[in-house]
Amino acid sequence: MKTLIKDATIINEGLKFRGSVLIGEDKIEKIFLKVPPVDFDFSGVEVIEAKGLLLIPGVIDDQVHFREPGLTHKGEIATESRAAVAGGVTTYMEMPNTNPQSVTQEELQKKYDRAALVSPANFSFYMGATNNNLEEVLKTDPSTVCGIKVFMGSSTGNMLVDDEETLSEIFKNAPTLVATHCEDEATIRKNSEIARQRYGENVPISRHCHIRSDEACYISSSKAVSLASKFNTRLHVLHLSSAKEMELFSPGKVTEKNITAEVCVHHLWFDERDYITHGTRIKWNPSVKCESDKEALWEALLDDRLDVIATDHAPHTFSEKNNTYFKAPSGGPLVQHSLVAMLEMSKKGFIPVEKVIQKMCHSPADLFRIDRRGYIREGYFADLVLVDPNKSWVVSPENILYKCGWSPFEGSEFTHQVVKTFVNGILTFENGQITDDVLGRRVGFIKQ
Repeated sequence: MKTLIKDATIINEGLKFRGSVLIGEDKIEKIFLKVPPVDFDFSGVEVIEAKGLLLIPGVIDDQVHFREPGLTHKGEIATESRAAVAGGVTTYMEMPNTNPQSVTQEELQKKYDRAALVSPANFSFYMGATNNNLEEVLKTDPSTVCGIKVFMGSSTGNMLVDDEETLSEIFKNAPTLVATHCEDEATIRKNSEIARQRYGENVPISRHCHIRSDEACYISSSKAVSLASKFNTRLHVLHLSSAKEMELFSPGKVTEKNITAEVCVHHLWFDERDYITHGTRIKWNPSVKCESDKEALWEALLDDRLDVIATDHAPHTFSEKNNTYFKAPSGGPLVQHSLVAMLEMSKKGFIPVEKVIQKMCHSPADLFRIDRRGYIREGYFADLVLVDPNKSWVVSPENILYKCGWSPFEGSEFTHQVVKTFVNGILTFENGQITDDVLGRRVGFIKQ
């Protein structure tokens, strides 16, 4: 049985037009302007009437933490990938700071094996770097693994790589893209001590952006860019958060860059003022900073210094987050709400909808050289999302699919809603329901 998505408003490759898409098995077989011609043979074709709905490529999220293995009280590959497809995310790339950490090829493969059994979304997993696993890192196959993750600042899991010789060897010899978390550890320790001297253990959450400051971010990000420039490394700097860091990156097409940059939804949505109402629920590393930083991120996103919008989806239980400053972990769940949040920002005039699709679908596919995903093109895998642009709804515990059960967007009203998600041509999510027996695939990458 083929599927025809008929008369949708397609947003793809900078264009917005009425069209129809024919899915044959797992790929896009044909794209029609408006509707199929009168002589189209509808026998053996299931028709989905999509007039008034937006049809976009599936979102590719290049940075998530699904917490499995070892931290499954927070989230699991199965639960968080279900939330992903409900949010229109059809492909994700997951981080190595689990327990055990993905710092050997054997542990990395275990994640792939697990996802193949339980994930409704397509998947890839980063190989993690440490101060003493260079040999394992260099075994990474660039055709089957999205990249190598280097924590140049400590965060959940404490995988800090701070040995200068090891860093140089990774940047010099990495067989694939290097993705970095950039915060300077010495600066954070100094700022933490100053805060403790003033407040004791009751540091206000509003001090987070001063402890994990723009200076801490810039020192580390500039070091990563310097190393990449020296060794001609494919570098992708994750979750940038400050105005000062924007001077490190250049506008241009992602396919023509060796050094690329990511921004996360929460750094575009929240700023320092929101700590008053949201508290530790918006405690992330790097921190949500001041309004001028947020404005600078928007400017850099629009002029293509920032290449990708992602989530850094990182669930913790509410009881873990509901704690004093130093005890509350950093991170929050976002993957179910990233697309609708960005479409809301588009409706408010912050960003053209075509650019939202570029940054969340096309650019991740191009940057990571993903095989035939991220676009609505004939011959590409049919990872597709239908969105109702006129369906208001409120985020509540009843519709949150994260295992942790909460969202920083709880109580927010969105005017767009994901109504159907196709993964490899199969209808995986429809009107709040996930098809349980559908599984995603390990993504492939084109070697260059």
